[in-house]
Amino acid sequence: MNMTPPAYKDEQDGLVANGHDPEARAEPRRVILTATTPGSISERLLHALRLEFPWCDVERVSRVDAACTAFAHPVALILVDAQLMKAVEEASAALSRQHPQAIAALIEVDDHKPVSSINEVLASRVIRGVLPMNLGLDAWLAVIRLMLCGGEYYPPRMLRAFAERHSLPIGPRTRLPHGRENDITELTAREMQILEMVSRGLQNKTIAAEFRLSEHTVKIHLHNIISKLGAHNRTEAAARFRYFQERSVPSSSGEY
Repeated sequence: MNMTPPAYKDEQDGLVANGHDPEARAEPRRVILTATTPGSISERLLHALRLEFPWCDVERVSRVDAACTAFAHPVALILVDAQLMKAVEEASAALSRQHPQAIAALIEVDDHKPVSSINEVLASRVIRGVLPMNLGLDAWLAVIRLMLCGGEYYPPRMLRAFAERHSLPIGPRTRLPHGRENDITELTAREMQILEMVSRGLQNKTIAAEFRLSEHTVKIHLHNIISKLGAHNRTEAAARFRYFQERSVPSSSGEY
């Protein structure tokens, strides 16, 4: 499996990144913290995180109380084993106080048979997403990137089960509680084309030339794309596109 991280340019934030060149990304170091029981996340995946996000330190603890301490850099993302969710809820105040900038996500080994229900996750005081471990590596890293950008992710299977239990209509445009399902199918054909080019790191000027549009029109399209997806910026929108693109291709293996 190709583990080479993509390069991209974020014109709004003025950031240029390449997974093999930490100096090319002009942003402070952050920490990805995993609070996991033995065997929940492999050393191979931790190594993949370090390769994909070289501006992040990847730290690992086995107890929630060990996560409620200061690290060398601000914690941006906390990945929590589903088995530790109760402990995380009990320590929610301490975690929020110690890591105010962090997003916490629940690790589920298999989103077909999750340990936690979406009801529990939505009611959580600290959890803001779910990270399935049965994804292909590229899709898995795309979800991590989305979360590092401040986005939330909930597996479609868990959301669908929630909709069925609550008798909500299920369809390609189903809207679930809190607007947490941002459907990429709402984009027009032109918006999809532009988002695909943004995901490849192309600048507005290049995109405008490709479609014979003005840069102003491209910016309007990007504004609409970001609004429809509920993203914070073009980087997050591109990360969502890459995830959906990878998710549509069946993985040859769910093993890591």
